[in-house]
Amino acid sequence: MSITASADNSYAETKTQTPAKVKRQKKTVTSSYLKTLQQIHALTVGLVSCLGFVIAVALLLAGNTLSPIEIGTYLALTVVIGIGTTAGFHRHFTHKSFQAAMPVRVVLAVLGSMAAQGPLIFWVALHRLHHEHSDRPGDPHSPHFHGKGFFGMLRGLWHAHFAWTIDYDAPNATYYANDLLRDKVLSKVSQMYFLWVFLGFLIPTVAGGFLRGSWTGAFYGFLWGGLVRLFFWHNMVWCITSVAHVFGSRPLESHDMSTNNFLLAIPTLGESWHNNHHAFPNSAMAGLKWWQIDPTGWVIRALEKVGLVWDLKTPTARMMEAKTRSA
Repeated sequence: MSITASADNSYAETKTQTPAKVKRQKKTVTSSYLKTLQQIHALTVGLVSCLGFVIAVALLLAGNTLSPIEIGTYLALTVVIGIGTTAGFHRHFTHKSFQAAMPVRVVLAVLGSMAAQGPLIFWVALHRLHHEHSDRPGDPHSPHFHGKGFFGMLRGLWHAHFAWTIDYDAPNATYYANDLLRDKVLSKVSQMYFLWVFLGFLIPTVAGGFLRGSWTGAFYGFLWGGLVRLFFWHNMVWCITSVAHVFGSRPLESHDMSTNNFLLAIPTLGESWHNNHHAFPNSAMAGLKWWQIDPTGWVIRALEKVGLVWDLKTPTARMMEAKTRSA
């Protein structure tokens, strides 16, 4: 069953369900301790993943060829964990674009946590804050407030791609993600974040060691299914906050500078139809045209076919026509 997606900011749907006392709370939390933890997390993930990528490239240049095991481990972990981020953290938990059975919600939450982009509740709160202020003051990662001209654009892209992760005010989860805080199961999953991150590295390590039957295989599994996967997927998600707010087309009215970027559609699993998303944030499908490649949307549709998810929200043709920008 499909239902119509709203053209409005999907955060409004969540906010109307929040108690009045929560609405009066501050939207962000200013804490030097919390900011220090954020910086440690961001720098650790960034530096460790970069180091892993450099080691992988160095080994390739030294003549160490990849086997189908490493390629398969890398692709499988990237896609599965990526779907946890895109279908789970983003489209389901943040925007409520479809309903799902609790086992599916837990699996999506665990897989999304393996991406090491922060606990579920924090991620959702931060993204809802972004949508409330997209490309306006208050947006933690807009590329559009960092000077004019070419160098201003470069500074903006660097800020939106990575620099923002080490310097921003944390969203108040009781304001932006109270619905998830009240869910005992998902709150527990969110609290166990570092266990899921650890499993995201353990699984490819064990798989590589088992399939190759050696410690070398375990190392390559850790390297490609863990560190290189972490480097690639983080940069793909960061491309949405940077590249997909600067380069691409803007066919739909979205009240910000989000763009559709077809070059990033496959590596971001469909998230780069970002103008579509900001025009209809609670749509389960980011690819709104038949030719717009949206692997995440296809997975959601497949889950709907087997009854694991339902009530997919998608905009009607009339809604899309009403938001189409004039040439």
